[in-house]
Amino acid sequence: MKKNTILFILFIILAIVAARLIPHAPNFSPLASILLFTGAYATKKKYLIIPLVALFISDFFLGFYHLPVMLSVYGSFALIGLIGFVLKKRKSTLNILSSSLIAALIFFFVTNFVVWYAADWYSRDLAGLSLCYTLAIPFFKNTVLSNLLYGGLLFGSYEALRKLSKQKLLTIRK
Repeated sequence: MKKNTILFILFIILAIVAARLIPHAPNFSPLASILLFTGAYATKKKYLIIPLVALFISDFFLGFYHLPVMLSVYGSFALIGLIGFVLKKRKSTLNILSSSLIAALIFFFVTNFVVWYAADWYSRDLAGLSLCYTLAIPFFKNTVLSNLLYGGLLFGSYEALRKLSKQKLLTIRK
């Protein structure tokens, strides 16, 4: 395995564990953006497991929770990583923004549906489902804002560094 690949893997693990352990607003996290980024830049799909393993490691420290809800969180993040693979050949500002918003929607709809269905917090009818989604809107707002912020930082920084390194290489060779 190349040194850059190992550093990339370590960065992702440390970023996810730190992001979950450092105090932050609810659902304001770089996890979805890291998964999109990993999907878009990883050479193989197997690397998508790394952010999920880091999520699992951080759950050791934070504590595990209701299994169906936990599986919906992990499943949502896995889907988001796969969206990153779709981005791989179609990277543009619009596609990255759109993918960040789609990631927030997937996470919102999947996890809250499972909370409504599997937990006993809401009545199992349309009113209960509506209440579940309504009460989750502030969390959704944080998810959207964090996806846009962290996605912009990750993708933007990486592409800027890539362009700068190419320019520097061209300058050195002259």
